[in-house]
Amino acid sequence: MGLFDKLTGTKRPADGIAPLSADEVRAALLGLNSPDVPYVIRDGREEGADLVAEWRLLEPAWRTFFLRSQLSRVFKVHMRLVAEKAEVRALDQQFEVEWVGDVPRISLSSEAQRGQVKTISKQWSLSRGEDGNREETFSFDSDDLKNPLQSAVLKSGWTWRGVISGRL
Repeated sequence: MGLFDKLTGTKRPADGIAPLSADEVRAALLGLNSPDVPYVIRDGREEGADLVAEWRLLEPAWRTFFLRSQLSRVFKVHMRLVAEKAEVRALDQQFEVEWVGDVPRISLSSEAQRGQVKTISKQWSLSRGEDGNREETFSFDSDDLKNPLQSAVLKSGWTWRGVISGRL
């Protein structure tokens, strides 16, 4: 693995794994959908990709003296299946939308990211658990979405190639 591969998050399958067809890789990725997971993997043709994995986060609301505010983060992984090279090209996108007021109105946040995104978000309550530690009330790690995608691709004998900028 070269330095550029490390920067882009590119991962290669183990030696000796025969690459599956593009349809089988697509089916493996779509097979990750389940009622037990907080994300959805769907067709991405409308967004210029073969597949899009999307995780919408609705972080806990907080209330100031006059109004209530809640942040919603959208984290997406756009994927293009390149059968000739047996690789999935992946481009991450993250942006935030803030819902403000008792009658919610959308206020776009100034934060948006594109490329290879690594994000971790946690929130704890002020109370202590039975073990004496603070209780975690909210948690998100972008790897919770990307790791299953990468694993499905690598088990299919394909390369996971992260894209930093530009098009898939």
